[in-house]
Amino acid sequence: MTSTELPVIASVDGSTYSRDALDWAAREAAGRGLPLMIVHVRLLTRRADQEAQQREAEELLAESVRRVHRIAPGLHPTTLAPLDFPSAALVSLSRDASLVVVGSRGLGGFRSLMLGSNSLATASMAKCPVVVVNGGRPDQDPEESATEVFPDVVAGVAADESSEAVLAFAFETASARPGARLRIVHGWTMFSSMLSGGPVFDRDAAADSAERSLAELTAGWRERYPQVEVMKEPVNGSASRTLVTASATAALTVIGRRKGGESLGLGLSPVAQTTLTHALGPVAVVPC
Repeated sequence: MTSTELPVIASVDGSTYSRDALDWAAREAAGRGLPLMIVHVRLLTRRADQEAQQREAEELLAESVRRVHRIAPGLHPTTLAPLDFPSAALVSLSRDASLVVVGSRGLGGFRSLMLGSNSLATASMAKCPVVVVNGGRPDQDPEESATEVFPDVVAGVAADESSEAVLAFAFETASARPGARLRIVHGWTMFSSMLSGGPVFDRDAAADSAERSLAELTAGWRERYPQVEVMKEPVNGSASRTLVTASATAALTVIGRRKGGESLGLGLSPVAQTTLTHALGPVAVVPC
């Protein structure tokens, strides 16, 4: 199976958050021409409980397949119900996936938390991009949200080679959405300018340097995706505030994380963690 045939994986657990994730995953798989796999992870429990879990899993997966057929009739999703810890199962499956899609929270955990531990762990350690979908209205019908009101894609980048994977995913995503613009946000400070060998005391010169760096970073990508309208937004200060604000009117906000994170949140920078935790729309976390 080639990389263009690897499935989009949607994680479901019966919560409103996972239904939103399933809806998003179905539309994304249909738009990209990729297969869809629906996964419900059964928890490790006593054997008697496992039998009940198996029946519940079969019912949930069957209901999820019917929901997908309403959203994207052309899709023929496969299903899987592994017995494992949720994040461990999804991270393992991510090795052979184009994308993993999860809800911002599941059935368990504390309601005061904006982001569930399984969602955070999956986004921090998966081998492929992970989209975390924030919950919508509990009574929302999937057909009501079939057409995205906000088509734009927002990407947060650093002015170095670590942003290549973020830009690749962001441009590909924007190109699959007719009429979508790609807003590329780069935060800079006088300190970051100094570290990169740029101006140290002249703020205007530092701003010009950040703008040039962003132009150089995106030049090759604009040639490969001429159909995508690009807006470059160098921001003085942390980019997280701009990304969180932009996420409210974006089809997707794309951020990167460092590869090799083995502990919860280890691979997420402060900007990525803040954006993922407080975003008002779907966020894609891309290993880079």
